[in-house]
Amino acid sequence: MSRDPDPVALEGGLHRFVHRTRPLEVRFGAGRVAEAGSLLETCGIRRALVVSTRSGMVRAVSMLEALGEGVAGRFDGARVHVPESVVAEALRVADRSGADGYLAVGGGSAIGVAKAMALETGAPMVAVPTTYSGSEMTHVWGVTSAGGKRTGRDDRVAPRGVIYDPELLVGLPSPLGAESGVNALAHAVEALYAPDRTPLSTLLAEEGIRALGEGLPGLLRRPEDLTHPSTTLRGAHLAGWALDLTTMGLQHKLAHVLGGTFDLPHARVHAILLPHVVAWNGPAAPGAMRRLVRALGGDGATEGEGSGVPRGAAALERLNDRVGIPRSLAHLELDRGALEQVADLALEAPYANPRPVTRDGVREILESAWSGRSYL
Repeated sequence: MSRDPDPVALEGGLHRFVHRTRPLEVRFGAGRVAEAGSLLETCGIRRALVVSTRSGMVRAVSMLEALGEGVAGRFDGARVHVPESVVAEALRVADRSGADGYLAVGGGSAIGVAKAMALETGAPMVAVPTTYSGSEMTHVWGVTSAGGKRTGRDDRVAPRGVIYDPELLVGLPSPLGAESGVNALAHAVEALYAPDRTPLSTLLAEEGIRALGEGLPGLLRRPEDLTHPSTTLRGAHLAGWALDLTTMGLQHKLAHVLGGTFDLPHARVHAILLPHVVAWNGPAAPGAMRRLVRALGGDGATEGEGSGVPRGAAALERLNDRVGIPRSLAHLELDRGALEQVADLALEAPYANPRPVTRDGVREILESAWSGRSYL
């Protein structure tokens, strides 16, 4: 099996890469949510449709009151996996309200719906994340219809501005916080071995993993301490940024199939899959694995030297256990017989991956994730 070079020294040690940027203003820090109005104005939005879930809209009440006439209307029907019917209803609400842009308040569901709306209309969007998904930093979109999920990349869906306020995440229920944080970590892990990785994406990914690995356990130990959501939110920001700069791999393909076809919770699926995908991909990406282990507090030595133990997978499993992530897809009541269909769908249009994607390989990953195989 081929061995990858160090992620920041491509082409036989000579750097050769493409890096692109787009207009984006990020405001990070406690109390920054009070600046939502000025950021909307900076991004060219005079009257925004606020897009959220029902629970997210409750959390946003004080912010909406401060925005006053800057709020053209509200849509609180965002749902996980961004169903096409939900996007259509949100667009009807936006049209009736006369909104000239969108303010997404919430996690990946709210931001995903606003992205799908921006894809249709080209209107600008500002995001205020209240989970650790990292979706707000990317130009990646996804919409579910007819039992499947379509995804793509388009600059129109990328938020023009993002407000990260850790005060909004204090008191976030621990299962939701932990799962969305490991979801963000999955973005960073795939960025470490993406074929189009760059020195910048690699540095963002490694630091994002380090911050998430430090912040997530703290959320459970001392949920009232602002330090932990701030550290975790910073990690999610960096991980999302790294994902935006690179292509997605098998981890995301499997998560999209399981979520879009079987309506399984997106973040939890990512968290359960991650150690197993890393265990399978690890031998083809030793440089990425060294960085992963180092970022999660290990010594970064080459994993599995003669032992067969994938150290990157073990480090991820250990983190999952610390933050209460279930170990198996069976925990999500996925029937084992569905794994054949998952494998078929994953192979229809496979994403780029460091190890060639085969049916046997996908089945191996799925069986391990379904049964909850341990790497410790």
